[in-house]
Amino acid sequence: MSSTNSHVITCKGIVSWGKGEPLKVEEIQVEPPKLYEVRVKMLYASVCHTDLLLANGFPIPVFPRVIGHEGVGVVESIGEGVTGLREGDLVIPTYVAECRTCENCMSEKTNLCLKYPTRYNGLMLDGSSRMTIGGQTAYHALSCSTWCQYMVINLNFLLKIDPKTPLLNATFLSCGFSTGYGAAWKEPMLQNASSVAVFGLGPVGLGAIKGAKSRGAIKVIGIDKNPMKEAKGQAFGMTDFINPEQSDKPIAELVKDLTGGMGVDYSLECTGVPLLINQAIQSTKLGTGKIIQIGAAEEANVNINILELLFGRTLKGSIFGGLKPKTDLPIIFEKCKNREIQLDELKSHEIKLEDGNKVSELLKQPDCVKILINI
Repeated sequence: MSSTNSHVITCKGIVSWGKGEPLKVEEIQVEPPKLYEVRVKMLYASVCHTDLLLANGFPIPVFPRVIGHEGVGVVESIGEGVTGLREGDLVIPTYVAECRTCENCMSEKTNLCLKYPTRYNGLMLDGSSRMTIGGQTAYHALSCSTWCQYMVINLNFLLKIDPKTPLLNATFLSCGFSTGYGAAWKEPMLQNASSVAVFGLGPVGLGAIKGAKSRGAIKVIGIDKNPMKEAKGQAFGMTDFINPEQSDKPIAELVKDLTGGMGVDYSLECTGVPLLINQAIQSTKLGTGKIIQIGAAEEANVNINILELLFGRTLKGSIFGGLKPKTDLPIIFEKCKNREIQLDELKSHEIKLEDGNKVSELLKQPDCVKILINI
């Protein structure tokens, strides 16, 4: 079957033209979907720290780049070979695929699909883009570009969801909160009565707090220099709060002060700040401590205190919190439906797509947690 809609759509989207340059709203031409692709009319998107990294050229500096990887929309048209979806279906993008046939997808050890690996180069699987700006090739964010009225995405990076799902929940669960939640709930397989330190209380960190509590953690220490994050952390189950700027001690010492000098069983590092990565390592127990690295920053190389790892600690990286989209995300959506997870506390700002150039400034505000973009 050929594409159900074969014309190019001209629409608006938020674009980065280069590192350090302000985001701009541009007119973008979005092509129809090709083999195994879907064109989606976006309804809402949200802002993740990774979007700003992409806008600055991380990990590959390709421009112009249409930003955004969190969002929710409806299927506008489908390309040849697409099954299981039809026009009007409610969907969210996932930058991690799950083919359910490759070695990794068949394993419980990882969520990183080998057949459809995460895309960083801004292009579709065939090596081309589905977007142009005034005739110039425009690059996708990851597998998609959600800060745009329309986008094209490969079927394997798309998840159909219940049409009754609140749109706010759908967009917030497409990356940030789910990433943190999964990093505690799925990645390390926390044991009951564990102690956990969460570095950075943005949406990812708040998700990590909730995930740790769902696994029976009895002490969950939240760490953030913004005092306004204390109340947010408590809303998701945090038991203790550390503001590093209120003490001259290193964070690791403050964590040990709260754990009888022993340190925590698990550290979940959600910022990507090099200094905090080492503090996260040193905050865990000698011989058994586990550190899950979730956050990313523009620095690709980080100096690690190898001595702390030699003494029995384990450092593990995590993409999308170890979640498999088809297997795990429906479980998290069900938890939201049953009110086990309540995401209302996340939303702090809502803007129109036309105001997308305000994102960077809004993120600097102390009360900012999650920005919803009404498309």
